[in-house]
Amino acid sequence: MSGKAAATSALRAAAHLRSSILPKEVSKAAAAYLSAAPSGGKHVLPDLPYDYNALEPVISSETMTLHHTKHHNTYVTNLNASLEKLDAAVSSGDVGGIIGLEGALRFNGGGHLNHALFWENLAPKGSTELKEGPLMDAIVGSFCTVEEMKKQMTASTVAVQGSGWGWLGYNTKTARIEVATRPNQDPLQPTTGLIPLLGIDVWEHAYYVDYRNVRPDYVNATWDVVNWDVVEARLVAAKGE
Repeated sequence: MSGKAAATSALRAAAHLRSSILPKEVSKAAAAYLSAAPSGGKHVLPDLPYDYNALEPVISSETMTLHHTKHHNTYVTNLNASLEKLDAAVSSGDVGGIIGLEGALRFNGGGHLNHALFWENLAPKGSTELKEGPLMDAIVGSFCTVEEMKKQMTASTVAVQGSGWGWLGYNTKTARIEVATRPNQDPLQPTTGLIPLLGIDVWEHAYYVDYRNVRPDYVNATWDVVNWDVVEARLVAAKGE
């Protein structure tokens, strides 16, 4: 057998190992994705906690309907399809197949997670307010003022290149709140360690109908529909209080 043929045979064999002897890191990652599936076995599109027109005029009913029923739903559908393929690859010990699904799982899993958080941290204008309490104290402790926090997060979020997200996250190591951005649908906590408190979606589908390509107007307007009660509850949970 030639060296090339031997190498090809070896690669083929390595890509079809039994699941019982999968490389540790590959097996660990696959198990994490599969164990995250809900009890019913499939992820589902969550209902919104408000009507599609509840965030007007900041975000129109048209945008919310398209964003939720089309874009978010597509992430859910593709995530479930990828998990089915992952289950089959793990069962057959197909290491190459498992590794090949990593991108789809990260993108669609992140898209589902990010949007689920996003819907919850929005609320009709005037229905919640940032008041004295743990969140206000943490913001002042980390940024000096609420306006400075908004200024930093707005600037970072507007500056995201292409598509992505702006986040306010809690750093458990420093016990401080930080501004962060992530590209595409990369989820915040798995990629930075920060616990998500508030997210702003800056994919164009989140704002193009209402703001065309003027992202700064959209991000600035979004502050009027933040659900501060949810953001504070996430902070309290993150701190274990």
